Amino acid sequence: MVSLICILLFASSPTTTVVDQVFEIPANKWKYVDVTLEKPAILHAEYTVESGPDKARLQLLRSSDLALRAKVQQDALDETEPGKSGGIAPQLRSTGEYVVVVDNNLGDEPAKVHLKIWLRKWPETEMIQLSPRRQFFVILLSFGTFFGIVTWSARRLLRGIRQ
Repeated sequence: MVSLICILLFASSPTTTVVDQVFEIPANKWKYVDVTLEKPAILHAEYTVESGPDKARLQLLRSSDLALRAKVQQDALDETEPGKSGGIAPQLRSTGEYVVVVDNNLGDEPAKVHLKIWLRKWPETEMIQLSPRRQFFVILLSFGTFFGIVTWSARRLLRGIRQ
């Protein structure tokens, strides 16, 4: 039941398309798309190589890490394996500037890559936890109800057996 509610929340949450186009990426190069998050969201990014080597990949980085990427390979927040197609869907809880990089560094010829990026709104409801005092009373009430039902059932069964 809970999973059905979560599915409905995600299905009903609005999506925003950031980009849906084909990029020409030269051999041993990469291109990126800026993504700005003002609220927590799930970022969906998918790519398909339409022509060229099947060695492209996606990486999600913070914008601040992009300047360093030219010099040192940075750890990506999420990335795909090199191939003809792939996708990522990380849950980004912190707002800020991100970039989705389409990487053709492993390719020895230019590639045409169809890239689609969209954002799905993060559900605003968050899990809450009861205070320890309320937890105690919920447990106490549950045990009381359980033992009350067991006692009532046992009395009815014993009364039926004696007759």
